[in-house]
Amino acid sequence: MSAAARGHVDNRLTKEQVLGTEKRWRRFGEPTPAGGSLKADGSPDYGLFGPGSVVWEVLLHPATLVFLNAAQGQMQGKGYKPIVAGLRDRDPISRKAQQGTLTIFDVFERGSRNAGMHAPMWLGDTDTARRMAKHLHNIHQRVAGDIIDVGRPELGGYAASEPREAMWAALTEMHPMLWAFEAFAFRNGKLPHRLSPQQRDQYVVEVAEYCRLHNAPEEDVPTTMAELAALYAKYDELFRYSETINILPETGQDYAELVQKAMGKNFHISHLRAAVPVALQFVLMTLPVTGAMSGKARRSIGLGPVKDKLAQVSTKLALPVAWLMQQPPFERYILRLMWGPDSIMLIESARKLHKQALAERSAGPASR
Repeated sequence: MSAAARGHVDNRLTKEQVLGTEKRWRRFGEPTPAGGSLKADGSPDYGLFGPGSVVWEVLLHPATLVFLNAAQGQMQGKGYKPIVAGLRDRDPISRKAQQGTLTIFDVFERGSRNAGMHAPMWLGDTDTARRMAKHLHNIHQRVAGDIIDVGRPELGGYAASEPREAMWAALTEMHPMLWAFEAFAFRNGKLPHRLSPQQRDQYVVEVAEYCRLHNAPEEDVPTTMAELAALYAKYDELFRYSETINILPETGQDYAELVQKAMGKNFHISHLRAAVPVALQFVLMTLPVTGAMSGKARRSIGLGPVKDKLAQVSTKLALPVAWLMQQPPFERYILRLMWGPDSIMLIESARKLHKQALAERSAGPASR
């Protein structure tokens, strides 16, 4: 009996497949970095944020780049229920799991595309950001369903391309980014620490532009941390933990169980090439990253009092490992596999611009 007849697939994995090429992340040709083009008035086009912004200060730190996927994965894969429903019902990972063809490489590649396809919006010029946002909007038009949670039908349905879901997709990318930075970024000769209240508010002001890029409802777009907290309260029902959120409405099967079962059935020893970066990004630091989240966010993914306290403690205990993981050799490894060549180019360009902007700001009027 052939492998196909037994329900298996020929899924031996090569090093070249794991590394991939620009095609894994690129959609409209090579992205133009922030500052790489000019506006109509002749000034440099720095895109949504630009050098000297708080968002770039947060995003460009090695700790953020290394832990971002894990932090976002917790909020989008478990926290905000309409996104969980979209992943459950429409994501290729779920479809392949239901077909029994899913492998760890599929999970790796899906996670890798996540950050690498968002970097052009964060670090590209305005046209680059708009084109990628439009592309993602078009893809997400197919991500819609009538049921968020079979156990809570009163929540209604979801539509990833509509303003509410688009706004929360943006916020559940950017808020975990801040959490990862504040919890794990060693900087200025100090242990990881929070930004000042003024810097945190400025971060939200800048993130508001990213929300608007995704057509978020203007009346909801937060511009301070207090407004962001109020927004979480307004949409509290969509963040509450549910034991039935993973149940596929059409079949009654548990999406998470199907994923695990299919990956186990199709495992090949060569899959360790993909399993290692997946474990480093989404397993090893999951509990410490969870401890870095807000108390409300931890509750939304189902942590009880004991595990909640354990998560917070693990965040502190993991700092030596976190320090090692943000050093240049490990950062280069993660950037190549989980962000891709185009993102590396964008990051390197943005770091040069940001460093120069901070130096000029520090020098003050004398530099001019």
